[in-house]
Amino acid sequence: MAKKYWLFKSEPGAFSIDDLKESPGKKTFWDGVRNYQARNFIRDEMKKSDGVLFYHSNADPLAVVGYCEIVKEGYPDHTQFEKGHIHFDPKAKKENPPWFMVDIKFIDKFKNPVTLQAMKENKKLKNMRLLQRGNRLSVMPVTKEEFEEVLKMGK
Repeated sequence: MAKKYWLFKSEPGAFSIDDLKESPGKKTFWDGVRNYQARNFIRDEMKKSDGVLFYHSNADPLAVVGYCEIVKEGYPDHTQFEKGHIHFDPKAKKENPPWFMVDIKFIDKFKNPVTLQAMKENKKLKNMRLLQRGNRLSVMPVTKEEFEEVLKMGK
């Protein structure tokens, strides 16, 4: 199966590229996704070694700040079962869990964050999902060409 590419959004106050870089083994689980379309990407389509652009949302500036890769494919998000956890879901059942996560590993932080504005101005990225109206998913696919263009912009 061909390698796929993704963009993951995170508010840097909650979890930043630097937090990932400082995590044990430079790895972490990507928990808390509570949108069914995004969940389906995680559960059904993300594979080990897929590339991930790490995007800081609700930040100044809004930007892709680095990249990572998927190191463990989709599995049930344990936080859905933890009472008192911010991502607890009282309807979740262990025998048929609705929410999934993947593990990611830090690869590199960009010297130059690739701002949302810079991406909007790049004609090669005109069809990128992130730039389309109303697309607010926290995880979304990007094409290989989009992934490579953003990497080029960030280096």
